[in-house]
Amino acid sequence: MKIFSMTDIGRRRETNQDYIYTSEKPVGNLPNLFIVADGMGGHNAGDFASRYTVEQVVGTIAASALTEPIALMGEALRKVNYSLLQLARADVQLQGTGTTFVAATIANGQMSVANVGDSRLYVINQKITQVTRDHSLVEEMVRMGEMRPEEARVHPDKNIITRAVGAVRELKADFFEVELMPGDRVLLCSDGLTNMIEDQEICRMICSCKDIAKCVELLVRTANENGGRDNISVIIVDPFSDEVVRC
Repeated sequence: MKIFSMTDIGRRRETNQDYIYTSEKPVGNLPNLFIVADGMGGHNAGDFASRYTVEQVVGTIAASALTEPIALMGEALRKVNYSLLQLARADVQLQGTGTTFVAATIANGQMSVANVGDSRLYVINQKITQVTRDHSLVEEMVRMGEMRPEEARVHPDKNIITRAVGAVRELKADFFEVELMPGDRVLLCSDGLTNMIEDQEICRMICSCKDIAKCVELLVRTANENGGRDNISVIIVDPFSDEVVRC
């Protein structure tokens, strides 16, 4: 397995409210763990929310006796959601804070994924497949047939999310189980990447690079060249790096 990650402030923001985490070594009963969180809120609230959420999730997983990946991630998300809400109630500077969250763990070709908000996870192997579903206003409208996907991409309300860690008492997260195949690469990213680069172009870039470090650097550079309107975070995982030659 090979992993490379990067987070970048972009060209329009004054602070980086994204936070990423990668560990190819076990975290508690998980064999590895990869996370992207994109914070929201004024002042330092978004920065705090993303960092706090990731650190608390990692700590909860490391200490948990649970062994099933989805149960582990679900427990950790419920606990940090409650904790973040309590902190926001006690500190006026944290009111309105929250964060997106996407995480994955991989073992024996099986990937378990957790998602809240509009940060994304893709599987890429000659084609690109979005595993997660955005929890956003425009995506809800697309799913209900009220808007076309191409309209959603440029809609002025596209950054309004409908779910976030720390936003409501009863957190609703999505969970996915994915069987990976030789040749697959896994991409986790914040919307600072996907708002700046079309999915098919992301696929082309990743499939054109044998070195995943160069892939990540190319994606971040291109997102900035295309405007860099938000913080950009990218993790690429190559789970079969020792077994196959890449595209």
